[in-house]
This record gives sequence, C-alpha cells and structure tokens, in this order.
Amino acid sequence: MLNDMTRTLTRISIAAIFALAMSLAALAQTPSPTPVTALPTPTPATVQDPNFPDIKPQALPPMPNLSRVGIISSNILSLSLNDTIRRALQNNNDIEVARDDVRVAEQRLRALYGFYDPVFAITPTIDQRITPVTSIFQGGGTTGSVKNTTLTVSPSLSKLFEKGGGSYEVQFNNSRTATNATNSTLNPFYSSNLTLLYTQPLMRNRKIDATRHSILVQKKVLSQTDSDFRQRTIAIIAQAQAAYWNLVFALRNQQNQTASLNLARLNLQNIEAQISAGAKAPLDRAQVLTDIANREGALYQATQSVTTAENTLKQIMLKDPTESDWSAQLVPTDTPVLDLSPVDLTAALDEAHKNRPELARLKFQKEINGIDLMYFRDQAKPRIDLTGALITTGLAGSPGNTTTNTTPPLQIQIPPCPPPTGIGTNLCVPPTYIGAYGQDIGNMFKFKNHEINVGVAISIPLRNRTAKANVAAAEIQKEQLEASYRSEDQSIEMDVRNAAQSVDTAQKRVVAARLARESAEQQLAGEQKLYDVGRSTTFLLLQRQTELTSARTNEIQAETDYSKALADLQRATASTLRVNNVQMQSPVPNP
Repeated sequence: MLNDMTRTLTRISIAAIFALAMSLAALAQTPSPTPVTALPTPTPATVQDPNFPDIKPQALPPMPNLSRVGIISSNILSLSLNDTIRRALQNNNDIEVARDDVRVAEQRLRALYGFYDPVFAITPTIDQRITPVTSIFQGGGTTGSVKNTTLTVSPSLSKLFEKGGGSYEVQFNNSRTATNATNSTLNPFYSSNLTLLYTQPLMRNRKIDATRHSILVQKKVLSQTDSDFRQRTIAIIAQAQAAYWNLVFALRNQQNQTASLNLARLNLQNIEAQISAGAKAPLDRAQVLTDIANREGALYQATQSVTTAENTLKQIMLKDPTESDWSAQLVPTDTPVLDLSPVDLTAALDEAHKNRPELARLKFQKEINGIDLMYFRDQAKPRIDLTGALITTGLAGSPGNTTTNTTPPLQIQIPPCPPPTGIGTNLCVPPTYIGAYGQDIGNMFKFKNHEINVGVAISIPLRNRTAKANVAAAEIQKEQLEASYRSEDQSIEMDVRNAAQSVDTAQKRVVAARLARESAEQQLAGEQKLYDVGRSTTFLLLQRQTELTSARTNEIQAETDYSKALADLQRATASTLRVNNVQMQSPVPNP
C-alpha cells in the first residue's frame, strides 16, 4: 500500500510541473508594447594603423669562459686507471705512513732479538795497597807494612739461549801482583782463572720467558701492521678508483652540458630567423634566452665539479703540494665498461672471509692472547734452575827474596824445589810455578787446580696471586676477542652483500638509463619535426631538449656508479690487490 501511495504522489508532482511549464510558455508568447526611441546619428571616427616596434635580431652570446683557477690548459696529463693506482701507491702520504709502521715494527722485533746477542765485557784495573801488619810472619819485615800493586784484566763473554732459556758466562780473570812482602815465595807473580757458568731452567722460564714472550708478541704485532698496511693499501686504491671515475663523470657531464648549451644557441639562431620571417613572435626569443642562461649556469656548475673531482684525485696520487702536476689538467683515458654478468655472491663471501685484513688482524690478536696465556701459566709454576760452574786456576812468577832479621838485613834467594823424594825440604818454589805469564796460562789449562760446582736453585711461590690474576685476565680477553671476531665477521658479511647488491642495482640502472636516453632522443626528434611544421611550441621543444640532457646525465652517472660499485665490491672482498696486480712483500719474521 505504501508503494501505491508513493506512485500516486509522484504522478501528481509531474502533472503540476508540466502545467507550470505550459503556463510560462504561454506568457512568453504574449507580445508586450515597446516604446520607440530615436537613435543619435554616429559620428565617423578616425582609424589609425597599429604601431609595431622595429624588431632587431639578437646577437648570439659568446661561449662561457671555462678556464679554471690554477690550471694551465697547455699542461695536460693523460692518466689511465692503472697509472692512477700506481702513482697513488708510490706517492700517497697515508700509504707512506702505513709502510713506515711496518718498518718500525720490524726494527722493534730486531731490537728484541738483540737480547740474545753475545755480550763481551772487560774491566782493566790497577790496584795499589799499602797495608800495616802486626807480625813479621805477615811479611812486613822491618817496615811494618806490606805494599801490593796489582794489575787486573778480566774479560768475560755471556750469552742467553732462545731455545730452552739457558744462559752461560765465561770469565777469564788475569792479574799481575808485585809485593814487598818478605813471606812471598813468588814476586812478581801472575794469577789466572777461567770460569764457565751455566744456568738451565727446568720448569718456569724453560718453554717461555719474558724475552721470548715479547718476541713472539712482536712477531704477531708485525703481522698485524702488515695487515693494517694491506687494509690501508686497499682503501687507498678504492679511493683512487672512486676519484678517477668521479673525474670521468665530471668531464663527461661537462661535455654533455656543453652540447646542451650549443643546442640552445642553435635554437636562438633558428628563432631569430623565424622572427625575421614573421613566423614567430619576439616573445619566443626571451624564452630561448632564458633557456641559454640556465644551461650556462649548469655548465659552470659542471666545470666546478670537474675541479673538485680533479683536486680530490690529485690529493690521493701526489706527494707534495709544490709538485707541478697540481696545475695540470688531468685527462682520464679509461671509460666505464658494462658487464652484465651476475655477481657470484657465494664466491665473494668466501673470498672476503678468507682475505679481509680486519679478520686477519683479529686472528693475530687471538694468537697474541694465546701467547699471553702460555706465558702467564708458565709464570705460575715453581722455579727450578740447574746451575753449574767449572773453574780452573793458574799461577806463575819469579822466585821471591826473603829477608832475615839481622842487621843489616840479609837477602836470601828462595831456590826451586828439587824433585820430591818423600823427605821434607826447606823453603823452596815448585818448578812449575816459576815463569812469566805464559807459564801461568799453561798451568791454568793443565786443569790441575780446578773447581766444579753443580747445584739446583728452587723457588716456590706460596700464593702467586699476580700470575693467577694475569691468567684470569687473559682468559677473559680470549672470550672478548671471540665475540669481536664474530662481530667483525658479521660486518664483513653485511658489507659484501651490500656491495654485491650495489653492483646488481648499478647494472640495472645502466640498462634503464640507456633506454631512457634513447627514448628521450626519439621524443626530441619527433618534437623537432612537429616544431618544424608549426604543430609544436618553443616551450615544448626546449622541454624535450632539457629532458634529453637530463637523460644523458643520468646515463653517465649510472655508468660511473657501476664502475665505482665494482671497485667497492673488490674492496669488500679484499680482491683489490689481486684484480689490480699489486704485489706486496711480507715482512721478514725473524729480522
């Protein structure tokens, strides 16, 4: 029922609207009286011709001055990428600093080995003593004193052994004594002895001691400085490659902007011809002049970029700020080459984990920690040293004179002793002791008068907290180094993956940029044809030219970024030295 009411109301409304419309139409057809008024007679006006200003052709502006501050245009230096890398490695100051770090580490290792050099020592002395005596049996005679003058020359030779930790010392003591003692049977007399001392650790300091610990650590430090040098070399090569390709881009972009400006200048010539022929309005000239000014600004900016890139490359490969090449114009001879081969990520990761200098440095640090542990554990042991001494003595001189207590004193010559007969004899001198220094040396090497000592020195620390604390600290450092190694390994994993993705992205960017440039060229060619037949405007033509310039710049930038991405992948995988045929000599392990 509700629907029926709705239909009824709708029909009534339509009928009312239709009736109202018919009434309004009838009123419109009924004429109304209009009053007639006389119009004034128009006065004829004077018609003037439009005043067009004289159109003078615009002179073509001169090309911009692209000379650069401090650059001599006639001084041209052509460079390949290999030449750039070679000069960077030869002249870069950071490379020289890193190379000197290795040389300093070598000298420090050589200094530690000097601890095992033999040491020769000699101490010549003259000793004169006049001593009062209280008994005639002390040789004082009637003077009451004894005068002894002794000349001593005692050379010695000592050395420590790297293996086993032992040490020896040879002492050769020589003396000549002249005396006025009345009880001396030889005057003057020579006395010599040869002493051989040897000490051998049996527990502590046998496998390792402080010196050997320092040498082993310094060897690892030398290897670390070598890894640092390799890392710095790789970084410098990567910087040189990036700077080289940045300069290539800057120069190619400058050429692109120059070509764009030349095209704008050609547009001005065409517009002037069309304006003179009346085919174009003068307003189009202002549009072209504005475009020329904008492109000149872009060219100046490109020239500034050339200077910046060039100075960056010069800083890397020049050694001294006074070199003449600072005023040279660098001309790269290599151009980017696109290789669409996919990146082998697995091989890149394997090479990086094997060859990255950062991991090698941490590996050497872990080995240093192992040396510390071995040394500190050894220092916690008791000290037991085997000692030995062998001494042989010689003696010789002239038979002395004895003095009696008579007045005046009577000098009595002491004769040599006769061969032994088993019967006691008077005061005499054995014949083997009569002679000079040569007889003394001969008696010494007969080994008749000698001394042999063998002993063991034992030292047991009761608590030894120092050694125990050092061992504990080394154990903690071992855990710390393991964590650092894992963290660095993860960083390298991320670095290689990012570099590989950058290469892949750069490849695709180059392909896309080339397609965009080709499409922009086709659009410009089509727009030019439309413009020539009057079916396009100057604004659209200039817009297409700007788009083509931008597309060419993007293509150049993509090609440059691809070359830089390849160089960065070489750095990330530590293959820079291999790819660029850079040979490095490892430091000498035992200077």
